[in-house]
Amino acid sequence: MSGTTAFVLGGGGVRGAVEIGMIRALFEAGIHPDLIVGTSIGAINGALVAKDPTLGVLDTLLDAWASPEANAVYGDSLVMQLSRLVKTKTHLNSPRPLEELLERSLGADATFESLAVPLQVVAASIERAAEHVFDSGPLIPAILASAAVPGLFPPARIDDEHFIDGGIVNSIPIEQAVTARVQRIFVLQVGRVETPLVAPSSAVETARVAFEIARRHRFARDIATLPEGVDLFVLPSGGGMDGDDSIRSYRRLDTVRQRIDRAYEASRDFLFERGIPPLSAKAAEE
Repeated sequence: MSGTTAFVLGGGGVRGAVEIGMIRALFEAGIHPDLIVGTSIGAINGALVAKDPTLGVLDTLLDAWASPEANAVYGDSLVMQLSRLVKTKTHLNSPRPLEELLERSLGADATFESLAVPLQVVAASIERAAEHVFDSGPLIPAILASAAVPGLFPPARIDDEHFIDGGIVNSIPIEQAVTARVQRIFVLQVGRVETPLVAPSSAVETARVAFEIARRHRFARDIATLPEGVDLFVLPSGGGMDGDDSIRSYRRLDTVRQRIDRAYEASRDFLFERGIPPLSAKAAEE
């Protein structure tokens, strides 16, 4: 795939709405993907773009994020969530609303092979304690595996193996794009790597900082070891919002539209200021 362009979409729950703004900015600039790699919410957004790699996908993404299924993903009452946790001993939320959203947006029988652009989805294997990349076969089970946030959703079983959120092993999967030997990589990240870390002063902050170090270590290593001749662009998120560090911020769907708009404006300006031209198989054919 040498000489082509990859979009790498990172994980980050509701903050993943920023990726919609980034996608709009990229497509308006004439930049199209020849490969998409996604983790967690990035796998969901990435799959929709891989199915329809045009500006028309923006309506699909907005519809998905504003859908009743999206509201139901984390919409159970605290009482219902705790009841489910007591019953299952593993998770607070049912994965069924997310599965229904994916079935409606992608088709219940969607496969990787049916997509317009090659897609790779990253998940974490429990039994092998290892990163796993899905790139063929049924699409929705792979996405559910990549988005199975520990504690919020149950591990996803595929054949005889169980998988959890890909962000555990690779939150911003640059390595897969590098392995595919692309020429340019556009990183669509949710803003966490833009925020400086400081020493924690509480138990909750300690857990958050520890997770961020693990997350960012892999990202920093991949950037530091980027092969010569590969251009990498980290698109700006437009900044965080009040309450992003709250333990329940993952439920805040009311911030979606603002996140999208801010990320679009920041990414549009980023691309314009750098004068990045179109360079992909799709753009070349046009």
